[in-house]
Amino acid sequence: MNKLLPLLTLLFLLAGCGAGGTTEKEEAAKNEDNKELKKVSVVLDWTPNTNHTGLYVAKEKGYFKEQGLDVEIIMPGEAGADKLVASGKSEFGVSYQEGITQARVQGVPIVSLAAVIQHNTSGFASPVAKNIKTPKDFEGKTYGGWGSPVEKAIIESLMTKDNADVNKVEIVNTGDSDFFTSVKRDIDFAWIYYGWTGIEAELRNEKLNMVYLTDYSDKLDYYTPVLTTNEKMIKEDPDTVKAFVEATSKGYQFAIKNPDDAADILIKAAPDLDKKLVKKSQKWLASKYQDDAPRWGEQKLEIWKNYSEWMTENNLLEGDFDPEKAFTNEFLPQ
Repeated sequence: MNKLLPLLTLLFLLAGCGAGGTTEKEEAAKNEDNKELKKVSVVLDWTPNTNHTGLYVAKEKGYFKEQGLDVEIIMPGEAGADKLVASGKSEFGVSYQEGITQARVQGVPIVSLAAVIQHNTSGFASPVAKNIKTPKDFEGKTYGGWGSPVEKAIIESLMTKDNADVNKVEIVNTGDSDFFTSVKRDIDFAWIYYGWTGIEAELRNEKLNMVYLTDYSDKLDYYTPVLTTNEKMIKEDPDTVKAFVEATSKGYQFAIKNPDDAADILIKAAPDLDKKLVKKSQKWLASKYQDDAPRWGEQKLEIWKNYSEWMTENNLLEGDFDPEKAFTNEFLPQ
């Protein structure tokens, strides 16, 4: 037995030095992996699409984890993203400037943290055969939308600039109906995001005419979509807000530089999506996310003022709106 003592002592010393055991570095890495991540959720405004890619990239690439977050990406359901975020049932969400402006006038404490896309890429789309090239051409046609007062106001605003009469447009509620089916069967034009539905039309080889909002009014170049949280989160847990925005920013920056790889990540997360559509849409949006802004997510007070003024002019706001409290750039990476 005594002859075994030197051997056992040597083995013990070797183990302490890391030979066959765990080094201090490995132990630290293990502890880091086991560190409890803060669970938060982000609720989408719609089903997954390329507006959301940066979120999926941040999750897949571990950017949220690097910031100490375990982020669940959830669907809005019947309640809608804004209500879930405002009530604190989801810490973060995807929304749009129109909705936030109206919500804040009604006392809903929702705040925009970052502009996902720097300029408004939406517009009124119609098959080329309908011959709708300007707002004047809306006369005598049928518009299909989702029943919001904003829709008629936008159409009227564009038509007024084109000396046309909005009362000569039939406006119907088509809800979530497929655009391509609707314009063949029920309506003449609809409001779309070109980066998704417009790209899908290209893939289908169905030529569209587009009447973009920004071609007719600077006040309609608003932020859509945006990332949101509520005032309570900003006040009580700013570190989590900063961590979320930092990781998300990194996700969108990856998508800007690597649209093909980013598309693969979105497809992996939402395999039911049309792969060709995701790939082409991602390439189209890559330059649109940041565009001419100094950094991804940057928002201007002027944009928030312009749109709220337009809403007031069109009797869409009932109450006072403070644009300075509706958004913040303070959590964006420098």
